Amino acid sequence: MGKVAILLAPGYEELEAVTVIDVLRRGGIDIVIAGLEEGPIPSARNVKIVPDTTIDTLDPEGIDLVILPGGIPGVENLKKDSRVKQLLQKVREKDKKCAAICAAPGALAAFGLLEGKRATIYPALKEELKGAQVEDSPVVVDGDIITSQGPGTAMAFAFKLLEIMAGPQKAQEIAKQMLVSWP
Repeated sequence: MGKVAILLAPGYEELEAVTVIDVLRRGGIDIVIAGLEEGPIPSARNVKIVPDTTIDTLDPEGIDLVILPGGIPGVENLKKDSRVKQLLQKVREKDKKCAAICAAPGALAAFGLLEGKRATIYPALKEELKGAQVEDSPVVVDGDIITSQGPGTAMAFAFKLLEIMAGPQKAQEIAKQMLVSWP
């Protein structure tokens, strides 16, 4: 199934982070919550999550998928942290997956990871996807890049990630348990 890391920067969108963590863990995925700093990380609305570790301990060799939740100022904090860029570039060099939701696809674009790729983003931020083929869809998958639009698409994003990591049968099984219509 592979190992997944979700990066939390101060100001992340809590719904996007928690939904993804919950669905993937229900599906048996090994997901590590990695903070950009130690201790509880405050969300955009001051919900605090204590990460499992920090970004400094992540080994790109052992990660199959890195997820960036959106949120303001969370995405700006992701963009300005050179460790995030380095991790994502190393993961992409190994042909591993990257996923981002809401404003976070803008970070992927800023790091040069969306050039020529189909992607989506929070609709008001489409201009941030320079070099990408922008689609107005809840979730867009282009090879090893998965993007989504925002809090209202977090469940679809989470189930798409589960489907990619564990297969459609597992995604349908967990969706049924959670009373979610999938696909």
